[in-house]
Amino acid sequence: MNEQLREIPDRILGLAIAALTQANTHAVFMDPGNEHWPLMSVLNAAHAGELFLKAIIAREHPLLLFKDVVSLDDNRSDELDIQSLLTRGRTHEFERLPQVLWATTGTRIPDLECYERLRRARNAIQHFCPPDDSDLSQLSLEFIYTIIDPLIVRHFGLYAIEHHEDHSVSYDYVVACLLRREIRFSVPDDFAVTEIEAAEEIADATVAYRLWLRGELERIGRTALLDS
Repeated sequence: MNEQLREIPDRILGLAIAALTQANTHAVFMDPGNEHWPLMSVLNAAHAGELFLKAIIAREHPLLLFKDVVSLDDNRSDELDIQSLLTRGRTHEFERLPQVLWATTGTRIPDLECYERLRRARNAIQHFCPPDDSDLSQLSLEFIYTIIDPLIVRHFGLYAIEHHEDHSVSYDYVVACLLRREIRFSVPDDFAVTEIEAAEEIADATVAYRLWLRGELERIGRTALLDS
């Protein structure tokens, strides 16, 4: 294989992390003048999801990303390079990636129903008809934390909460938003928050959610974050 092709998974992964960073920020934070951020969170979440799935698939083999490998041959080159891929290649569409992921890696999308809801919202926004009766930030966060998060922990050792654009603090406010919305997320072993009180954020949460969080904190020996 051309050495340039071996770089494709890491190139895709870098862009995927950047898209996730923006998606988290646009879904969690809101200031006057940024009312468009929930719309952008959907676009960025979809972009991040597409790129992460492609990075996982490309780790099996970069050419699995392309619909018709035969069409990549121009009958003139000795080997396939990135320029040929950019010129002649057509990758699988977003809506087909769950099937491609399963066929190439044996991995199923964790929440296919959420994937489809976000895909439809993304398409509507791109065609200038965003849904007006939906909590788009909620949809983006569901997509990030039920689909992207478990996949990137499994395949790359990455945690979605750690990627956001507020560099003045850690992931405290991202976590606070998830706790208030009762969204489960992957908890790293060194999990810590100092700017929020986790117990206060889940004061109105369901028993099931509070038990889930306590179980996760017990697993890593951090129940003091709830008991303080």
